[in-house]
Amino acid sequence: MHTFTRGWVVGVVAALLVVLAAFGTAAQQAPVAGPPADSVKVFLDCVNVSCDFDFFRTEITFVDYVRDRKQADVHLLITGEGTGGGGENYTLSFIGLGRFAGVDHLLHYVSRVTNTSDETRRGLASTIKLGLVHYVAQTSVASELQITRAQPKGGASPTAPVHDPWNFWYMSTNVSLYSSGEQLTNSTDVYGSLVASRVTDAWKLKLGGDFDFSRSRYTFSDGTEYIDKTRTFGVTAYAVKSLTPHWSAGARAQASRSTYYNRRLLLSVGPAVEYNIFPYSESTRRQFTFNYGVGVTHLRYDEVTIFDKLQETLPTQSFLLAATFKQPWGSWYSSFEARQYLTDLSKNRLILWNSLNLRVFKGFSVRFSGDIERVHDQIYLPMGTATLEEILVRRSQLATSYSYYLSFGLSYSFGSIHNNIVNTRFDSSY
Repeated sequence: MHTFTRGWVVGVVAALLVVLAAFGTAAQQAPVAGPPADSVKVFLDCVNVSCDFDFFRTEITFVDYVRDRKQADVHLLITGEGTGGGGENYTLSFIGLGRFAGVDHLLHYVSRVTNTSDETRRGLASTIKLGLVHYVAQTSVASELQITRAQPKGGASPTAPVHDPWNFWYMSTNVSLYSSGEQLTNSTDVYGSLVASRVTDAWKLKLGGDFDFSRSRYTFSDGTEYIDKTRTFGVTAYAVKSLTPHWSAGARAQASRSTYYNRRLLLSVGPAVEYNIFPYSESTRRQFTFNYGVGVTHLRYDEVTIFDKLQETLPTQSFLLAATFKQPWGSWYSSFEARQYLTDLSKNRLILWNSLNLRVFKGFSVRFSGDIERVHDQIYLPMGTATLEEILVRRSQLATSYSYYLSFGLSYSFGSIHNNIVNTRFDSSY
C-alpha cells in the first residue's frame, strides 16, 4: 500500500513538472513586449500610507516600474498626514535620479473622509500622472501622451470658494462588538468611540471619548469557573494655538477609568508648549519637536493602594522629545518621554521608543521597533497580592521596575526589476 502511494505521488509530481516545463517553454517563445528603452523608470515608495501598487501599475502604463531605487530615474515618495476633516493629505515627492538628478518637485492630493478606497486611489493615480509628465516629456513616450482637461461638475469654477456649513468641525463615531468562544472558554468585548475636532491653521480643537468593556469566562477541569471583567473609559479634550511656524501652545484635560490600573477615576488638566525645529509645513517629511507640560492629577482608586490611599491629588510634569523622518532611504521615528510627580521626584517614568525601516542596499532592508520603560510611578498598585487567575489573565497591573517591547526583521528581494505585469489569478487561494 505504501509502495503504491509513493509511486502515485511520484507520478503526479513528474506530470506537474512536465506541464510546468511546457508552459515555461511556451512563455519563452512568446515574450511580453517591454517598454521603450528610454522610458522613465520609477521607484514607487509609500511611507506610512496605504498604496494600491497593482492599481497604479495598471492605470499608469507610460513608465517602467522598478523594484530598486538605484535603478530608477524617479523616486516617487508618498507620505501622508490626517486632515482636520478626517481625510488624508498626501504629499507626493518626485525625486529625480540619474539623468534627472536635481529635477525634484512636490504635489499634494487630499482625500475626504467620505471617499471610498477606489476614489482615493484614483485621485492619487491622477496626481501621480500629473507629476510624471514632466519627466516623460523628455522621452520618446511623450509623443504617445494626450493631455485633456476635465470640465468642472455643474459648470462651477474650480477656484470658487467652498461653503462649509460645519465651519471646519468634523465628527466620527465607532462601535464594535467582538465575541469568540470554545467549549471551556468564551469572551465578549464591546468598544466604542466618539471624536469631534476642528482643525485650522490657527487652532486645533479636539474632544474625544472611548469605552471598552470585556468579559471572559474560563472553565477548569474540576468544573469551577473564573469570570474576568474589565472596564475602561476615557474622555480627552485639548486646544492648541499656532504661535509661529515653529512654536505652539495649548492645554489639555482628561478623565478616565481603568480596572487594570486600579483607577475608579482619573482627572487631569494642564498647559503645554511645543517647539518644532523644522517648520510645521514640512511635517509630512520631517519633524523634531520638544514638548513640555505641567498639570494637576486627581486620582480615586477601586482598592486601597500600597501607599494606603483611596484618593489623592498630585502636581505633575512631562517632557517629550520626538523625531520623525520619512526620506528616500526609509523612515525613522524616535521619542523620549519623561513623566514625574512633583511631590516626590523619585516617582517617575522614562520611556524610549524607536521605529526604523532602513534600506541598506539593493533589495535589502532592515526593520526595527521597540520601546524600553523605566517604571517608578506605580502609585496605583492595590495593597495585597494578585491571585494566580488574575496574573494569568493580566486582570491588573503587576509591580515592576521596567518593561520592554522589541521587534526586528529583515527582507531581501531579487530577480527581474522590470516586470510591470499585474496578474491576480488565484490570489485569494494562496
